[in-house]
Amino acid sequence: MTANRSRRWPRGHHLIGTYGLPALAALLFLVFSVVLPDTFPTLDNISSILSNQSIPALLALGATIPVVTGKFDLSIGYGLGLAHVLTLQLIVGGWPWPLACLAVITGGAAFGVLNGLVVEYGRIDSFIATLGTGSILYAFTGWITGGARIVPGPGGLPAGFTDLYDSKFLGLPVSASYVVVLTAALWLLLERLPLGRYMYVIGSNTRAAELVGIPIRRYGVYAFAGSGLVVGCAGVLLAAQQQIGNPSVGIDYLLPAFVGALLGSTAIRPGRANALGTVVAVAVLAIGLAGIGQLGADFWTVPLFNGAALLVAVGLAGYSARRRLRADAAGNGHAPADAAAPRDAR
Repeated sequence: MTANRSRRWPRGHHLIGTYGLPALAALLFLVFSVVLPDTFPTLDNISSILSNQSIPALLALGATIPVVTGKFDLSIGYGLGLAHVLTLQLIVGGWPWPLACLAVITGGAAFGVLNGLVVEYGRIDSFIATLGTGSILYAFTGWITGGARIVPGPGGLPAGFTDLYDSKFLGLPVSASYVVVLTAALWLLLERLPLGRYMYVIGSNTRAAELVGIPIRRYGVYAFAGSGLVVGCAGVLLAAQQQIGNPSVGIDYLLPAFVGALLGSTAIRPGRANALGTVVAVAVLAIGLAGIGQLGADFWTVPLFNGAALLVAVGLAGYSARRRLRADAAGNGHAPADAAAPRDAR
């Protein structure tokens, strides 16, 4: 049986699927370093990329969690916008900044639970449900801000709060360390703990998960709660970065987050969403955008790049999922089950 699998899927194909995206990131960095030798391969540029892409990376990791169970959380961009203006509103209103951050992060997790309940127990498609709840969040953002920016007073924001984003760790932006910690935590959760394995089973085949007794609704709520928790953390970090509350800023992060989550499912563990793959995908996008930006590309190239990347990511994610299932079916000696790509994307 192993021989049959080897014939169907040569080792070279497996290596390309697993390490193709990291190789692309390295190739892009090399190409831009050759084309822009004075500006691109510098510590300042690397630090800038790490700093600027830390929040998109966190949001992409948050989006990855529901994707593991076959669902999408389209409210993350709106949640990010609300979390960041609410953090600033509380701090400007006199709350101690640690308490304000804790309240916003807890609120993000609670809203994630609400999303999960609406999707799993309300039996509403996750696209529709989270688009609706996201619109409600956007309305709350407008209500809190009155459509205007939140600007701190003459004293500014507490230094301890702004240091959440502005400080350095081991000579690099501290925000990059948050991405490393979250990636390690999600890798442990998804790859080594029963909770993550159950989520993968649910995302691959809901019927099979039901037959073996996995409480699919409960784990679906867990996935959305995890996504909401990460969004709350990202919103706090965005507030520390921006230092001014912009009621519409969160929407700009939605598309890159899903590009990272979907494109990441084609790398490291092809055919399944995974934390390491998501980070690699964000790195590819970050290097590409930084490179074309330094080459003097027009502003419209950014949405063009993100939109094209999303189409490629969805296509590659579906292909990787189907290929993985066919390989598993060949190894098990039976026909493949339902596709492992997110159910709402089929």
